[in-house]
Amino acid sequence: MKSINTLYLLFVFMFYVSCSPNKNSSTTMNGKTIMEVTTFKINSGVDPMSFAVRDAEIENDFTRKQPGYIKRQSGVDEKGNYVVVVFWKSAAEADASMNKFMDDPSVADYAKMIDGSSMNMARYAMDKAFNAPDSRFVEIMSFDVKPETNIEKFNALNQRVETDVTGKRKGFLQRLTGVNEAGKQVVAIYWASKTTSDAALQPFMDATTSKEFMQEMEPSSVIMGRYKFLNMELTNKEKVVALLNSFNTGDKTPISYINPEKYIQHNLAVGDGLEGFGAVMQHAPPGGFKANVIRAFEDGDYVFTHTEYDFFGPKAAFDVFRFEDGKIVEHWDNMIEVQPPNPSGRTQFDGETEITDLDKTEANKQTIREFIEKVLLNHENDKIPTYINPTKYIQHNPAVADGLEGFGAAMKYFAENGLVMEYTQLHKVMGEGNFVLTMSEGKFGKGEHTSFYDLFRLENGQIVEHWDVIETILPESERKNNNGKF
Repeated sequence: MKSINTLYLLFVFMFYVSCSPNKNSSTTMNGKTIMEVTTFKINSGVDPMSFAVRDAEIENDFTRKQPGYIKRQSGVDEKGNYVVVVFWKSAAEADASMNKFMDDPSVADYAKMIDGSSMNMARYAMDKAFNAPDSRFVEIMSFDVKPETNIEKFNALNQRVETDVTGKRKGFLQRLTGVNEAGKQVVAIYWASKTTSDAALQPFMDATTSKEFMQEMEPSSVIMGRYKFLNMELTNKEKVVALLNSFNTGDKTPISYINPEKYIQHNLAVGDGLEGFGAVMQHAPPGGFKANVIRAFEDGDYVFTHTEYDFFGPKAAFDVFRFEDGKIVEHWDNMIEVQPPNPSGRTQFDGETEITDLDKTEANKQTIREFIEKVLLNHENDKIPTYINPTKYIQHNPAVADGLEGFGAAMKYFAENGLVMEYTQLHKVMGEGNFVLTMSEGKFGKGEHTSFYDLFRLENGQIVEHWDVIETILPESERKNNNGKF
């Protein structure tokens, strides 16, 4: 072997030891699809983006060229723990690839990025072939079964977890199970996104079949990892969330998601184009701006978010972004100061976040469109119980209590004090599943020209939860762009 630095030798030694449990691994695991799982941390000072680029090159230039290669995926969790999962046709071919990897000095720079002391590797003979190429998120759990467990009954129970529980969840793509030579079990569940995986966690914990399954595990042996894959094309929603999160991290990469030649700005206090965006960032306070994305949704070319900002003080906001060819080309928003909890003790941010009923998106949008047009624009108040659930209406407006009673009390207060809340035009209706956002124009308070952003959650075709941001529209003399609020 050519001369390679000491760190690299440590890396390949640990890699070799961890993936070779005994001399017969190539024969005793032969004949089944092999899943190779390696977990590690990258060294401090290594740029995650640079690592992701080099990792993709390792896959393209080395791993995928090896005999028996099926699929390689790399991921990272929220704490910076990495995983590389490689599927092979046989253990013998996995061994051959590893031996070749150890003798190849061209991978030394990749090895230097990895904290060798954090590495752990295992191989498992899997029950079926990998078939989730579009997955963006994986859960991997390894464990020992209890000594008294009947393996045949356990295997049947293991399969029932998929049919009874996991396989019924939205976003589920594939569940693989396997075992290594020492009898350690592994379950790998592939999801369309982290969001769908998150939504499935509590239902899994609550299901009877899942509880029976977990009772057969040796608790001290359970290792669970949840990883978002690297080097995947981001959805438009993920690009927006990354852009807003860059306020917290300082990461410059998400700026590339904005079209530098076309960025139409509808925040009237901000100049048009990237120049206007940059000017705002230049005036950030010493600690910078902060953003906590509470909810994010995607509807065709539009992404809309519900976000808690620290933007010259605590703010509540809705942002809307329009995409063309994968780039942000237009932006709207409504933003107000964070208020104390409302009479029902609810804040501007709490409440349900799970997106469901994706098949009802268009129907829910139509329901909300009719509600705005008939009730808020045409004042057909007798139709309110048709659109708002009369027994369950959770309100997050800072001044209004829950239920139709709270809504009525607020309207009475406005009338008695000469105040108005008048909708004059509905501009946009966007939705994803059980959530729908509307952008409307009208008058509020003492008659100020106002922009209304309303987020509704629906169940069974009725509104059961509501958030809003109501912002006064700047007069023309104070605007920094001529694009209009809507």
